[in-house]
Amino acid sequence: MIEKVLILDFGSQYTQLIARRVRELNVYSEILPFNKVPDINENYKAVILSGSPFSVKDENALHADLSKILGKVPVLGICYGAQYIAQQLGGEVARSDKREYGKAHLRMDHSEHPILKDIGDGSQVWMSHGDSILRIPEGFEQVAHTRSIPVALFASKADLFEAPVICLQFHPEVTHSLEGSQLLRNFLFDISGVSGDWTPLSFIEDTISNLQDTLGDDHVMMALSGGVDSTVGAMLLHRAIGKNLYCFFIDNGLLRKNEFEEVLHSYKDMGLNIQGVDAKQHFYDELKGISEPEGKRKVIGRCFIEIFEDQAIHHPDVKWLGQGTIYPDVIESVSVHGPSVTIKSHHNVGGLPAQLKLKLIEPLKMLFKDEVRKVGHELGIPDHILKRHPFPGPGLGIRILGDITPEKVNILQEADAIYINSLKAHGLYDKIWQAGAILLPVQSVGVMGDERTYERTIALRAVNSKDGMTAEWSRIPYDILAEISSDIINHVKGINRVVYDISTKPPATIEWE
Repeated sequence: MIEKVLILDFGSQYTQLIARRVRELNVYSEILPFNKVPDINENYKAVILSGSPFSVKDENALHADLSKILGKVPVLGICYGAQYIAQQLGGEVARSDKREYGKAHLRMDHSEHPILKDIGDGSQVWMSHGDSILRIPEGFEQVAHTRSIPVALFASKADLFEAPVICLQFHPEVTHSLEGSQLLRNFLFDISGVSGDWTPLSFIEDTISNLQDTLGDDHVMMALSGGVDSTVGAMLLHRAIGKNLYCFFIDNGLLRKNEFEEVLHSYKDMGLNIQGVDAKQHFYDELKGISEPEGKRKVIGRCFIEIFEDQAIHHPDVKWLGQGTIYPDVIESVSVHGPSVTIKSHHNVGGLPAQLKLKLIEPLKMLFKDEVRKVGHELGIPDHILKRHPFPGPGLGIRILGDITPEKVNILQEADAIYINSLKAHGLYDKIWQAGAILLPVQSVGVMGDERTYERTIALRAVNSKDGMTAEWSRIPYDILAEISSDIINHVKGINRVVYDISTKPPATIEWE
């Protein structure tokens, strides 16, 4: 039985960060929308209520059924979650004269409370709220305050509920709350009694068991990309059902240089049953003249499905389609976890067309990228696959801005190969989370020798991240960037300008489309 911590999402930008912080303590967490509170059974050890962009004083404030959780398991309310609990149980919440945002320092009113174990008086926390709790409900006690607000932390008294309720006006999940991890540890281990035994090995054992129960003797087919996600997903399926897994690798004409041959070779000794499928022309024909990013993504996704269907004809015993979908794919594609906004569609999430008579199996859909790598390491997958940079499912199709042609693909493949090989040669590849070249729909004047040129521009992108939800641009030394720029301009016909992208995520995304 997996111990679960339920996180109810009220739309906070930090909700996924709460889940990550809990998982870093080897505790499994899952996020559900605020209005989809499940029946609390023995699997659930605690519930956390997230913050929100809304105010509890708004007419359109978000409401959860607290009766399903209070008294059943320990509850931690964070920011909006704390204000909502206070208001619903008879306390008083009011709009602040000014929005409190930034660093503050806790002053202890009840330093012996277990939530404050090993947390010092004056501990720095991060505030981000427009409402303040003026009066706590009956049956609660104040535990801490700050210089600016009278109630920063309050908790239920022992005789109020069978399980304690802790409420925080600040965000322990962000790094600016310097002892936030210790506070979460106190809540999970000391107050909620969680064992903290969710590890990569336990995930593998539980997943394989669940896959075997779900699939039985059914057959699964799965497209592999050579990347971390599809490889780890395939190995889990292989461990679960063995020869009943059929794998194939599609050359969609949007791969990196020589990637088709290299990927097929990399799986040779891994025991997977895999074949290559050359579908370049089909993708090029369907993408002709399409330049809008979402349009390209949808066409690429549809073409993959069409190839799946074609392959399924050769394997009539297949009932399932395996995919390497991970948590950020789900979060960014569909508003399934509260009132979040869809940023972009991914080719491998969001549902399958009705004519595809295959059910979907996604072994990794609740893992972040760094967790997938840890699971892969435990499975014995080679480092040259695990350390490979993330590569988008639509491939170079979303790194060519504008319409796609074989000529543009060839230009980008050559420039990208120079870029990636240079990073490897200088020992930078493994220090960067993701890097790639982008072909811009921009031509500019240049000069080569005595000739005037009017050619295309390549943008270089390199970022550092842990899970893809946020990213910082990588500080590649100027001399190395100069070398890469010179090599691309001198060796890739059609390019006369190279630029470097220094945008963070947010506000930018990692990919340009």
